[in-house]
Amino acid sequence: MQASVMQNIKEKSLEKDSSSVLHSLCPHFVVWLLSEVCAFICFTEVRICVCVYTDEIMQQETSPLCAADIIEQLKMKFAFLSGGRGHGGSPIIIFPEFPTFNDIREQEFHNVLTYLTSVPSLTAAGVGFILVIDRRQDRWACVKGTLLRLSGHFPGNLRLVLVLRPSALLQRTLSDVFFRIHQNEFNMKVPVIMLSSVTDLHSYIDRSQLTQELGGTLPYCHKTWISQRTDVEGFAVLVKRMAHILQVLGRELAESELPDTPLATSNLLNTHSNRRETVKGDMAGALRHGRKILEDLREPVRRDPDSSLNPDQLENLAIVHRLLSQLNESLTAFDEFWLLHQNKLDKCLQLRRFEHNEANDSLTAFPHVGMSPTHTERLLRELAYQEEKASGLLDRMKALVVESSALTDGCEYMDDTVRIKCAELQKAREKLPQDLKARRALLLQAMELHQGLQSLVKWCEDGIYLVASQPLDKCQTQEGAESALQDLEGYLETANEKLWWDMEAVQRVLEKKIMVQEMFEKRRVSLKKLAAKQTRPVQPVAPTPEAIKSPLSSPGQYTGVLHQVSTLESFTRSGCSITAAVSEEEENLSVLRRLVRVNGHWQYEVNVGECVLQGYAAEMDNPAMSALMPAALNNKKDVLFGNMQEILHFHKTIFLRQLESYADSPELVGRCFLERMGDLRIYEKYCHNKPRSESLWRQCSDCAFFQECQKKLEHKLGLDSYLLKPVQRITKYQLLLKELIKYSKGCEGSVELQAALSSLLGILKAVNDSMHLIAITGYEGNLGELGRLLMQGSFSVWAEHKRGHVKVIELARFKPMQRHLFLHERALLFCKRREESGEGYEKAPSYSFKQELSMNAIGITEHAKGDSKKFEIWSRSKDEVYTVQAASEEIKTVWVREIQKLLTGQLEACREASQHKITDQLTSENDSLDR
Repeated sequence: MQASVMQNIKEKSLEKDSSSVLHSLCPHFVVWLLSEVCAFICFTEVRICVCVYTDEIMQQETSPLCAADIIEQLKMKFAFLSGGRGHGGSPIIIFPEFPTFNDIREQEFHNVLTYLTSVPSLTAAGVGFILVIDRRQDRWACVKGTLLRLSGHFPGNLRLVLVLRPSALLQRTLSDVFFRIHQNEFNMKVPVIMLSSVTDLHSYIDRSQLTQELGGTLPYCHKTWISQRTDVEGFAVLVKRMAHILQVLGRELAESELPDTPLATSNLLNTHSNRRETVKGDMAGALRHGRKILEDLREPVRRDPDSSLNPDQLENLAIVHRLLSQLNESLTAFDEFWLLHQNKLDKCLQLRRFEHNEANDSLTAFPHVGMSPTHTERLLRELAYQEEKASGLLDRMKALVVESSALTDGCEYMDDTVRIKCAELQKAREKLPQDLKARRALLLQAMELHQGLQSLVKWCEDGIYLVASQPLDKCQTQEGAESALQDLEGYLETANEKLWWDMEAVQRVLEKKIMVQEMFEKRRVSLKKLAAKQTRPVQPVAPTPEAIKSPLSSPGQYTGVLHQVSTLESFTRSGCSITAAVSEEEENLSVLRRLVRVNGHWQYEVNVGECVLQGYAAEMDNPAMSALMPAALNNKKDVLFGNMQEILHFHKTIFLRQLESYADSPELVGRCFLERMGDLRIYEKYCHNKPRSESLWRQCSDCAFFQECQKKLEHKLGLDSYLLKPVQRITKYQLLLKELIKYSKGCEGSVELQAALSSLLGILKAVNDSMHLIAITGYEGNLGELGRLLMQGSFSVWAEHKRGHVKVIELARFKPMQRHLFLHERALLFCKRREESGEGYEKAPSYSFKQELSMNAIGITEHAKGDSKKFEIWSRSKDEVYTVQAASEEIKTVWVREIQKLLTGQLEACREASQHKITDQLTSENDSLDR
């Protein structure tokens, strides 16, 4: 409304002035007017060329300009932002007197106006700019050229154009006339008002918003304005660069691997500390520079407290405040990260120093138990010293375990290395007292044996002396013989007192030693004959322990007994049975038969399972037992037992019978598993129901019903032990197949065995994956629509969102997220693992749904920077990038290959679909042509 009124006023003024002047024109003035028209035509041709060049410039992609980039062009001052504001807050751009304005190159004009319109805030620029063109000392041609340039290109929104026309009488008259004639050529789309004086200008813009050259009171120094703009923009670039440095440094520190030695850990800590101090120094310098700019911006107010800053200066002040705030927040976030990182390295250094002390060598000085009583006594004294030393060692281990546990519990970013070392340290702390106690018990037993052997030796020597000292001449008489006989019998009775330790045990050990030696000798003879290429293999028979009896060794040779005891006891504990065999093939075949015949034990398990169902499940339907059943068990038989009846029926009637048919050819049993692999999937249903069954059992395990059933069956174990049998059975099948593969290398059915093992492992993996899948909470869609679950596992994840404006504080987030990933055929789910309280299946983790990525909208980068265990998953537009770190390179490789396989399959499917579409179109076109 205001603009239209102003336009009407302007037109009326022009009509009045033009009519009065034209009547007074003289003839020679008409000649001069024609020359001006010719000049205008020439200028119009030049303007057309300039407009074409300007359009070409505007079509090019240009980066944001800075004051430092065009500082020489700004210093020309053919246009400037005074900081004043018009009605509604419109920024004012002033075009002062500039005699050589038409000589300004188009690129310079474009750069300066583009920069000036980018300085005010978006809100102020959106209102529209007011242009004040001062041409009081110029001619009409300069006014016309300025307006034509502005109409050809102005990079911002225009609200009003105010022109101070030439002050000379002739030029003012020409300006009025030609402006009315050529007004439509300017095509400004906003009011263009010709003003006669600054007084007229003050009616449109308040004097406080105009500079002194235009009769206003607004102070303005162009040199100061350029200096402040370059300082503010330079500080913004500095803040951005410092934020990037912090981000890069934080990521490098977070991704650095923990060293394995104290020296390397100490060097790493010093290196990181030095880099942190350097960055802190740079940040402090940046903060000082920003505060200096603030002081410079506030200088006018400090000099004159009554003055105030213009809107542009206030906006500069706000920008610097905002940049300083972001810089402080980034520095604070980095300091908090550094405290955690430094604590992590300090704890790692303590752990590495502890690992390299002499704790592992505390028991290595006792490889044996002593060859004599004196030797054993010395070992006992040394052991006592080590036990005293171990007391302080255990205290240090305990303190370190507590500190390491507190560190790993309090820091989610802590990698698994420290946790593993902490667990190993805890095990070593628990094992050390047990080893010391066992060593002392062994040494005491050895001392006891040494003392017994010494007592026996002394008894033998005294006996020999007694026999030798009896006078033979006295034994010739009856009395002398009876006396000597009594002495011998009395001495023999003391033998039991001397042999208070188990002499038979030593004798059995010695017999075993002789037996083993003879076995080795017979095997050696047999092998020599086999090596001589006998036509028929010789099968040596190992003697039984009962067939070999050897007299007790002389008591004087007791010093070698302890070594024999320790050697033979370790030999017997190893469970090795020396069986003589002609060939390795026969031994393997024997092992295979034994493995397959284990199904006799499986038949026993089936019978026990049927007994359990009869003794528990059937009793749940017995009216006589209903009084003992809790209400929670009513109609819950299927929940408690699942499909246990189906599993038992399958084994009893089908599977075990087929296994028995392979007793004579056990290497072919893989065919049985492959044939029945589909039936074995009944275990998946049982395992899926197991958490519900476990929960129901724990709720009712103490009820009188279960106790009465267990009493009737005379079972020592509760029902929960038998409900676990099917889960154990499916895992035992894979162990059976692995053993069969081990002993059937090169046999006919080895390929089928390997295929059966792979299929069975697939069933176990599907059971395990589905157990995790049913624990997902918070997903609102249908998991079945995502396709088959291919893989699942836990990873460390960094998320980067590159869309929109990212604050500096967000760039300082270095801690990864712990996420459990579920890879389906059509989507990838990100979940957060949550450990639940409870026992057994109730302690199974749950997963809170966090993010879903569709497989048809993602890509993958196999190798991420900084760690060979990392890979990247990104959206097709790369607005979101997820850096995923696996626990090992093997896990990463498996996941990357599976994802690449899915993406390749999708690409091939799209190609096939497009080819089919093209084929269908061609077919339809041919059909239409045939018609």
